Amino acid sequence: MAAATDKQTVQATVVKATAKFVHVSPRKARLVADNIRGRTVPEARTILAFTPRAAAVGVEKVLRSAVANAEANHGLTGDDLVVAEVFVDEGPTIKRFQPRARGRVGRIHKRTCHITVKVAEPTRREG
Repeated sequence: MAAATDKQTVQATVVKATAKFVHVSPRKARLVADNIRGRTVPEARTILAFTPRAAAVGVEKVLRSAVANAEANHGLTGDDLVVAEVFVDEGPTIKRFQPRARGRVGRIHKRTCHITVKVAEPTRREG
């Protein structure tokens, strides 16, 4: 029991931001989100700035919003934060039709996603 009380982790403040109905396929947005998970905020911003995928714009907006929420609502410093969680959920699919030959139609699926970013203070141990 003494070993459990010697080193306790301090509960870090977690702040989140969400963008819903983003007009990017969830599969493509997850490729971008995987690159910044667990990184510091300045490092994540640099990675997103040089990522050539269109989903990087949406993820970067949500990251900026999460950092702004942490600074305004919780008094944290943005450059000291770490990207604790990033996940992309599937949103509703908008269905459209494209006329094809001989009176047929081709379906077009315009996929959307919900992007969530959670930032937190780096975990430190007391001892």
